Amino acid sequence: MCQYNKMFSHVYVEKGVAEHPRTKQILEKLNNTTVIEIDHYKDVFCRKKQSISAQSNAKALILAENTSGCIYEGAPVCQSFGNENFYYCSCMMNCIFDCEYCYLKGMYPSGNLVVFVNLEDIFAELEALLAQKSIYLCVSYDADLVAIESLSGFVREWIAFTKKHENLTIEIRTKSGRCDLWSNYEACDRVIIAYTVSPQRVAAEYEHFASAPMERIQAAKCAMDGGFPVRLCFDPMIYCKDWRGEYSRLVDDVFSQIDGAKLWDVSIGSFRISQDYLKKMRKDMPRSAVVNFPYDNVNGYYQYPENIRSDMEEFMIQAVSEYVDKDRIFMWK
Repeated sequence: MCQYNKMFSHVYVEKGVAEHPRTKQILEKLNNTTVIEIDHYKDVFCRKKQSISAQSNAKALILAENTSGCIYEGAPVCQSFGNENFYYCSCMMNCIFDCEYCYLKGMYPSGNLVVFVNLEDIFAELEALLAQKSIYLCVSYDADLVAIESLSGFVREWIAFTKKHENLTIEIRTKSGRCDLWSNYEACDRVIIAYTVSPQRVAAEYEHFASAPMERIQAAKCAMDGGFPVRLCFDPMIYCKDWRGEYSRLVDDVFSQIDGAKLWDVSIGSFRISQDYLKKMRKDMPRSAVVNFPYDNVNGYYQYPENIRSDMEEFMIQAVSEYVDKDRIFMWK
């Protein structure tokens, strides 16, 4: 049997940020860790022939400085929720969870986690944009900030920054079941906490290390009770055995705990991914059922065949609309 190191048993630190306050704060929270100084994060993160599936069992942490900008315009496969100036931010790269279908496995060359400790420079970059226009910013697309909040403290800092900038709205997306944050952090009506919720079968088979679905639902309720606007994301929907039964039970579980009238909104969408990302993922995970499903390629993006996709999405819209007004249900198109 393979013996893996524990998560973050090795921490790679760029020499340029070795004395940065956030670097020191993060290292102080880690025990029995081997710290290795490096010149640049890409020396480790972008090495050739890495196995993301193997690294998922023993992720290393890389503390680095971003020098090339972290704010990007939203991608076509992402929902903008009707926001005109839609951007996302990469203040971290990769996730401590290991969802088999996650596009990060196709986008990045490594399964290790990069944290850019110079958050103040990212804020300065964003302030330059905010001087020109209002911004809707997703800050947790390329990592789960909530899941690693105990180590980084970035969620707290993003909330504080957003409170100071009235023309900024952010979304923090997560699969974490942490409830404590939302009673300890002061709510802001422009900080949307978005929970990806999945059926138990999907979570058990494909969402490794992520919090259980009911834990996420309870955490969403805690965020609502704490005064935060909450978005529920039935996205991506994953085709599986008895998918109607699985998603029907999920809807029942969600709305037995959460008042749909109090939700900020709901996102619904079936799985879709860039053809280039999926090609890389299939090479790394040849035995993954979700990765190797016979998807259709539509304009460079893989998605379920039309009959499956429309059946799943229409089913979910109908089920959710019993609890949430349709004008607050958003679909990816």
